[in-house]
Amino acid sequence: MGKPSQIKLYASIIISMIFFSLTFVWFKVANAVYGPLTIVLLRLIIATIILLIFTKITGSLVIPKKKDLKYMFLLAFFEPFLYFMGESYGLQYISSTVAAVIIATIPLVAPFAAYIFYREKVSLFNSIGILISFLGVICVIFESGKGITASPLGVILQFSAVLSAVAYTIILQKVSRTLNNLTIILYQNAIGIFYFLPFWLIFEKNRFISTPFNFEAMTAIFELAIFASVIAFIFFVYSVKHMGVIKSNMFANAIPVFTSIFALIILGDKLNLQKIIGIIVVIAGLFIAQINFRKRYHGPDPIPLD
Repeated sequence: MGKPSQIKLYASIIISMIFFSLTFVWFKVANAVYGPLTIVLLRLIIATIILLIFTKITGSLVIPKKKDLKYMFLLAFFEPFLYFMGESYGLQYISSTVAAVIIATIPLVAPFAAYIFYREKVSLFNSIGILISFLGVICVIFESGKGITASPLGVILQFSAVLSAVAYTIILQKVSRTLNNLTIILYQNAIGIFYFLPFWLIFEKNRFISTPFNFEAMTAIFELAIFASVIAFIFFVYSVKHMGVIKSNMFANAIPVFTSIFALIILGDKLNLQKIIGIIVVIAGLFIAQINFRKRYHGPDPIPLD
């Protein structure tokens, strides 16, 4: 097979970023009826079933060796468990747009963790980029005369998701050497189900049973599982394979922009000039941070977290 056309490649990566952006909106829709644990658990179950069927059909499923299993359990503990805990509960207190802006800082924090664990050098541009992006986040959540307009608890929970994602990428360095991306995602989702299940049984089982079926909310959960956890990932892997890690990841900077647009259209979230400027500043910081760091990065292909 020849090399795919540029139009097909760009269409694939843009579609994946759009679906990743919509996760923040779909969660808000589902959360109006169901609790966050219920949403995540159902999302993981649906995505696991779909990925299991897909990997079986394509023959891409790899059975992890015993030495890899301990890392898979640790990987799943940070993502999806801790990551979705922070992101899902955080979204109950802050808007989809603010959450997307905070989550977009993950690529900035990861290099510092890579330096601590793998002694990878942190470039000057990476340091400048993280400073600029955090200024952008402050611009989004802070308004003159009103203070922090976003819930501090929601912001803290979202940043806990960021730290969980960073820990996830560190462990990913080990397991990605012997397992392919689809297998890793399948197993981490499957293991994540067992992490979430006890908490769901204690805190949300009765609420779920007593809640009448809601078509709109359940549709949003299926959209999260099918489009964000499966289709978007497949498109992303296809793009990374043919475009490369660096070029593909650059498109992730557009997630806060897409999210703000969808939140405005679907949820009616308000965007003032200051928030728009803040989003632009965050994205600018992300681009600046990658100037030198991209040349030094030789790690495994990253795996999207939504």
